[in-house]
Parts: sequence; structure tokens; C-alpha cells
Amino acid sequence: MTDHPSTESERLDEELVAYLDGELDGEAARRMEHRLASEETVRRRLQQLAQSWDLLDQLPRTTVDDSFTRSTVEIVALAAEEELGEKAGAEPRRRRLRWFLTAVAAVGACWIGFVAVTHLRPNPNEELLRDLPVIENQEVLKEAGDIEFLRKLDKEGLFPEESGDAP
Repeated sequence: MTDHPSTESERLDEELVAYLDGELDGEAARRMEHRLASEETVRRRLQQLAQSWDLLDQLPRTTVDDSFTRSTVEIVALAAEEELGEKAGAEPRRRRLRWFLTAVAAVGACWIGFVAVTHLRPNPNEELLRDLPVIENQEVLKEAGDIEFLRKLDKEGLFPEESGDAP
């Protein structure tokens, strides 16, 4: 049912039922009494509703025994157990998904870090590779004694050119 009745008669019925039940506040009750005093259709509808309530009171009351209560509680318990089972079954999947996403994030972070370090940090071996001919010939070069002598020999072309392997 909607919050606002769709027709005027439904609204009137709701107000009259609330009036019969004593649910109206003082001002609303006074307005209803004024309508009852001045409008015949409202009085007639109030009488019909009052008669309906009286007829409902005359209907036999059904009694509920303990087996009904027990069966109702069992149905509720089974429904709750089923709902709990569904939630418990979903929890391991969520946990596995969480672990998987964490592992993927960790591997991704490691890969990004590796790529960043290899591309941004200078390679310390490049200097060693550049100086490799000097290191290989260190004993011979010590015998030369003077750097100026080695420079003159280099100008004469006595040293072989660096190979293409070294950067």
C-alpha cells in the first residue's frame, strides 16, 4: 500500500479507522468530529466501519497450539541456517579472491620496481667495461712508468683499437 491513498474515499476510510481506534491527535480528532456533525456521508461511512469492526469481533477466535509455534520456529530456524550456510560458503571464495588480488598487486609492484630500477639507475658495470682494456693490461702499463710515454705510443697507433664488445 502507498503512503498516500489514491482516492478521497480511501483517505476518509483511513482517517475514520484512526478515529475509531483513538489514534488521531486532538486537532485531527476535532476536525473529524466537525465533519461527522456536518456531513451525512461521513457519518454513514463511520457507521459501516463500526459495524464491520463489530462483526469481526463476533467471529470465532482461532487458537494456536504449541505444534504451530514449534513448526513456525523450525521454519525460521531452517531459513536462518540456510542463509548462514550461503554466507559461510561465500566467505572462502571472498578470502581466496582477496589473497589472489593481493598476490597480483605484490607481483605487479615488484615488476614495476624492477623495471624502474633497471632503467633509472646507472649500471656500475659500464665503467668497468670501459676500463677493461686498462685492467687487462695493468701489468704491462705499470712497466711503462710515465703516462706521457703511453700517450705518445697511442699517437703512433701502437695500441689496438677498442673492440665493439665494450660499450
